[in-house]
Amino acid sequence: MKKFNWKRLGVVLGLSTALFAAGCGSGDDSSSETGDDAAGSLNGEVELAYVEWDTEIASTHVVGKVLEDLGFDVTLTPLDNAVMWEAVANGEADGMVAAWLPGTHEAQFENYGDQMIDLGPNLEGAKIGLVVPSYMDVDSIEDLSDEANKIITGIEPGAGVVAASELAVEEYDNLDGWEVQTSSSGAMTTELRTAYENEEDIIVTGWSPHWKFQAFDLKYLDDPKGTFGEAETINTMVREGLEEDLPEVYQVLDNFHWSTEDMEEVMLKISDGANPADAAAEWVENNQDKVDEWTEGIEE
Repeated sequence: MKKFNWKRLGVVLGLSTALFAAGCGSGDDSSSETGDDAAGSLNGEVELAYVEWDTEIASTHVVGKVLEDLGFDVTLTPLDNAVMWEAVANGEADGMVAAWLPGTHEAQFENYGDQMIDLGPNLEGAKIGLVVPSYMDVDSIEDLSDEANKIITGIEPGAGVVAASELAVEEYDNLDGWEVQTSSSGAMTTELRTAYENEEDIIVTGWSPHWKFQAFDLKYLDDPKGTFGEAETINTMVREGLEEDLPEVYQVLDNFHWSTEDMEEVMLKISDGANPADAAAEWVENNQDKVDEWTEGIEE
C-alpha cells in the first residue's frame, strides 16, 4: 500500500489548502510505504484520500488493506481536510471514508456533496464536545467556574470542535473570561496525559471515536445549549463513475461498516506505537467475519 504526499502536489493540482474542520490526529508518515504486496487476483489502481485524524488513519488503512488483499494497487493519500473533499469531487481521488456529517463537515458537504456519491455511514454515534477526566467534579458545561485556570485545551485553529468550543464560551454565561487555547491534536493529548497522570483539572476539545477513551477514564460534559450539535455519522464518499470503473472497489466501500469499538482498537494500537498498516493488518486478520461481509460475492 503506497502513500503519496499530495500536500506538496496541491499547488500543481490547483487544490486549495484549508484548515481542518474537526479533530486531527498524528502518528502517520505520509511519505512511507506500508503493507505487503497484493495477495488477490483483482487489479487496478485505487486512490483513497484521508485527513490525518486518528479516526481516519485507522479506517483508511483498514479499508486499504482489504482492497490490497483483493489485488488492487492501493495508494493512501493524506490531505488537508478541504483538499480531501475537493480531490474526491474532482475525481483526483476515488473515495474517502472520512466524512463527518451532518455537522462537522457541513460546509464541505454543501460545497462538494453534489459532486460525489454518498454511500452512507460507515460508523454511527460519532460525537464532539468538551471532555474532562472522570475524577473532576463537573458533569455539565454549566458546572464550570474556574477549573484549569479557565482554559479549554484545544486542537488546530479552525477545527470544527474548536469553533464549537469558542461558541460555547460565548453562549454560556459561566464561561465569561474563559479561553480556548489552540495547538494540535497531538499536543492536546500530551497535555491531557500529563494532567491525568497528576490528577489535575483539564478540559479538552474532544471527539469520539478516539483512543483516549480507552487509555483514560474520561467523560463528556453535558451541553444543554446544544452548541456541539447532536451525534454524527462518519460517511463514505466516492467519486462519480467509480461504480462503473471499479465495481469491486465500489462494493467494498459501500459495504464497509464497523463499530466505535473496532475503530478505537486500531487507533489505540497506533497510539501505542504500532505502524498504521501493521495495526490495520492485524485487525483485518482477526476480524475476517466482518471483512467477509464487506467483500461478499467478490471473486479474487
